[in-house]
Amino acid sequence: MVLKLFSSAEENLKKMIAGEIVLSSNPGRIIRKWRELLDIRQVELAEVLGASPSVISDYETGRRQSPGQQFIKKIVETMVEIDKRRGGRIINSFIQILGVATEGILDIQEFSEPIELSKLVDVVKGDVLVDHGLILKRYIYGYTIIDSLKAIQTMSGADFYKLLGVNVMRALFFTNVSTGRSPMVAIRVQLIKPAAVFLHGLEKVDELAIKLAKLEGIPLIVSRIDSIENLLKTLRNISK
Repeated sequence: MVLKLFSSAEENLKKMIAGEIVLSSNPGRIIRKWRELLDIRQVELAEVLGASPSVISDYETGRRQSPGQQFIKKIVETMVEIDKRRGGRIINSFIQILGVATEGILDIQEFSEPIELSKLVDVVKGDVLVDHGLILKRYIYGYTIIDSLKAIQTMSGADFYKLLGVNVMRALFFTNVSTGRSPMVAIRVQLIKPAAVFLHGLEKVDELAIKLAKLEGIPLIVSRIDSIENLLKTLRNISK
């Protein structure tokens, strides 16, 4: 099924969401994922869409067959429109990443369904430095792995800040870090914060990084996986 190519950044984002729904073996689950990412209730979506809430529920739970192309297009446009009515904060955050330099980004993935932060910590052999009581409560919808050295060399300050700005309920993994201070300082100045920060392979984390994580209310974890390659493989296996 080929979807019409959109021109603007907003329309490209719509195409990305619609494409994920179309290509998924469980399209209803992907609809639900994006609805929850955009913080839209089923009743609200149904009202704006002009459908019954039970229709949305039936698609999300798989009780109805896969939606057709026109319905997918309509539901994606409706979700984006609802966020725009609220000021477009979440949609604009996702759109920003389309213009970010990519050399410092090792991987960006969305989970097919939310994963418990506690499970993510276990999978990446994490040592929790700052918890805030959120490890057992928070769910993660996706992750970004950043090579800190390449990011410093290739990304402009605006690129790096925009990258941090898109992480709504997302975990940030920083590799090739020396102390952990720089990532936390960068996060400190952002209005939108990641759901959790992972530092890969550090033996000792800078006290300022820990202090900033506490001040910002962000779980801070050190991943003990032995290599960046294995970190990439491990996270990719989760996102399948």
